[in-house]
Amino acid sequence: MSHNLLKGKKGIIFGALDDKSIAWKTAQRCVEQGAEIVLTNAPVALRMGTIKQLAEECNNAPVIPADVTSNEDIENLFDQTLAHFGGGVDFILHSVGMSINVRKGIHYTENNYDFTHKAFDISAISLHRVLATAMKKDAINEWGSVVALTYIAAQRVFPDYNDMADAKALLESIARNFGYQYGVRKKVRVNTISQSPTQTTAGSGVKGFGDFISYADKMSPLGNATADQCADYTVTLFSDLTKMVTMQNLFHDGGFSFTGVSEAVIGGIGEE
Repeated sequence: MSHNLLKGKKGIIFGALDDKSIAWKTAQRCVEQGAEIVLTNAPVALRMGTIKQLAEECNNAPVIPADVTSNEDIENLFDQTLAHFGGGVDFILHSVGMSINVRKGIHYTENNYDFTHKAFDISAISLHRVLATAMKKDAINEWGSVVALTYIAAQRVFPDYNDMADAKALLESIARNFGYQYGVRKKVRVNTISQSPTQTTAGSGVKGFGDFISYADKMSPLGNATADQCADYTVTLFSDLTKMVTMQNLFHDGGFSFTGVSEAVIGGIGEE
């Protein structure tokens, strides 16, 4: 249902790969709520995914390739976006993450540090790069909103989440620190959403991810939040209804983050 929460707003969606991804759902929801968008992802992701289909659904939104580890690519992305819209954007979704250690099944205690640095650069430092470039080019309008997607492994131990947990912790720190700087400079707010484990193409690469999802669903009084529900929540943070919310890590997980133990989990202990 459209309430035109984003009518007249313009934004950039990073990370839409296929119709399982939260970024894909968010792009659709933003357009449904009246926004115009630009889609972007790494060149290799654009070749692997089906983003052109999404672009057509989203009123033929431009698709601009950008490697988030490249200053030149990010600058080009903003230059093309500003030219397309004839001005700045009102919102940005950062839905980007990748760990070679996870993909290769390398145990956390044996991490390849070159791979770890790559994970940090793609999954976290990229947010700093995007915001620094946006600030330099004055690319985000006053009272704009930036949201980055994270996971509770940034605060708690999930052994098989590996170096992505460290990357998410860094991502959340960057969001807080840049949230202060951009807030003082131009009233731009920056938040992270800590989403329930979600069956996306990227998430499925984590060892035992299906068990993560099942456990979280049993622990959460409301059950796991879906990708569609996360998209809805993200839209509210892009809207003018949340203009005073910034520098926050917002849990969107059905109550998992504040549940010590649930009856469903206790009931399963000792079962054959």
